Amino acid sequence: MGGVTAAIVSLPLALAFGVASGAGAEAGLYGAIIIGFFAALFGGTPTLISEPTGPMTVIMAAVITTMVAEYPDKGLAMAFTVVMIAGVTQIIFGVLRLGKYITLMPYSVISGFMSGIGCILIIMQFAPAVGAAPPSGGVTGAIAALPETLASINVIEALMAIATLLLIFFTPRKIKHYVPPQLIALVAISLIAYFLFSDANINRIGEINVTLPNLVLPTFTSEQVQTMVLDGIVLGMLGCIDSMLTSVIADNLTRSEHKSDKELVGQGIGNLFSGLFGGLPGAGATMGTVVNIQTGARTALSGITRVLILVVAVFGASDLISMIPIAVLAGIAIKVGIDILDWSFIKRAHKVSKQTSLIMCAVLILTVFVDLVVAVGIGVFIANIITIEKLSASQAKNIKAISDVDGRLPLDKEQRRLLNKAKGRVLYFYLSGTMIFGVSKALSREIGSLGEHAVVIIDLSDVSYLDDTIALTIENLIKDAKQLDKHILMLVNNDEKKRKLMRMGFENLLSEADFIDERTEALEVANRRIQANDSFAMNI
Repeated sequence: MGGVTAAIVSLPLALAFGVASGAGAEAGLYGAIIIGFFAALFGGTPTLISEPTGPMTVIMAAVITTMVAEYPDKGLAMAFTVVMIAGVTQIIFGVLRLGKYITLMPYSVISGFMSGIGCILIIMQFAPAVGAAPPSGGVTGAIAALPETLASINVIEALMAIATLLLIFFTPRKIKHYVPPQLIALVAISLIAYFLFSDANINRIGEINVTLPNLVLPTFTSEQVQTMVLDGIVLGMLGCIDSMLTSVIADNLTRSEHKSDKELVGQGIGNLFSGLFGGLPGAGATMGTVVNIQTGARTALSGITRVLILVVAVFGASDLISMIPIAVLAGIAIKVGIDILDWSFIKRAHKVSKQTSLIMCAVLILTVFVDLVVAVGIGVFIANIITIEKLSASQAKNIKAISDVDGRLPLDKEQRRLLNKAKGRVLYFYLSGTMIFGVSKALSREIGSLGEHAVVIIDLSDVSYLDDTIALTIENLIKDAKQLDKHILMLVNNDEKKRKLMRMGFENLLSEADFIDERTEALEVANRRIQANDSFAMNI
């Protein structure tokens, strides 16, 4: 039942995305069938439904437009080659076990580029929804051609698109539970168009080739290889993010845990074969997956069942599909675009920090008007810089340079007595928590505290992570202390941490006796060295 229900949801979306991409309705159907089959067979999320999605369609439409404009004869074949490259990219990510890192990006960036993709889908589908010719030049071209589009509105098609949206939005919840509103709109409006407007000048899907898909061999030119590879990586990365986010949703609904790397390999194989047979790229689809799980599906059998139902429906109803008005599919695609917009974040953008809101808005604008890669790259860079700055400011408080007993140090009674016994001649550097490179400035400032102290103890026993930059800053501290004839004691209670310091060259600065693994012993050694220094000075 999960597979049957998911197939009913998939059919109108596959048709809508196929037409929206510019590759044709059959490309959307082939993508839904091929990706759904291979992802279910080889993927790591049993209940995930994979098919062409809004974000993947937006990028694919841009690739097709660019390739066909430059190479009219083989541009479409080159676009499907990009899909194959995307599949190979995903397989490589899965083999290298990078699945768990895919979604490690700030939510503001994810929200921004997903909302940006939603805006692109709405803008690009406005012209087909009102019966006007699809404008060229992407989003900017569509906006520039808006006056011309409005002047050439086909009233009947515009009303069909509006009726489609109204049906999808206002179908009662009880009915939605049994039949997807997209399918209701598709069937109802198509029937009205067939019986009432059969003689009207309406753009329809027309005859579609639903024979077995032809093999599309990889096609490329030496001038376009770099662009195609970059587009393929972008498409593959977007598919990874889309699928991993949907897998997390599936985990929450089923109380299970997916296998990220296996899922990426499954998605990659699906996209590779989809491109090879002229299908759209796809990823894990949230709507289909949720419907699948809510119907009771728990294994990959539901995904295979969905594919079989689609095959029967498509090959058995191709004549009916050819009569569907383009405006209906555009209305469905616009609804998908509206759903992609991150309304939960948009509604509370004024309540979160200004930095988070600005990053989200910047990524959205760059996604719509510049490029997805540029948008995500800039967004992640700025967000990470802000995060590192805040984390560094917080962690800088965990660096303390103290020469007498201080309540901030985690010392017991005996250790405090030993520190007092040194009478201010021991400088105790206490570091704790995660020491990342952003904290190095705070540590460098403390180097000025060396003063008249005879012994410097550097306590790393409470450091959970030691960044290489911090290790090098500590090395500079040791060199400065050595030049001032100070004794250095390294308090390290972790063998792995000690080996790391040794590999970085600390063995050339300190002897084995300078490495101590316990605070009391370190303070006792410090006092003995002070006494030895004093005795040596008196003899002189």
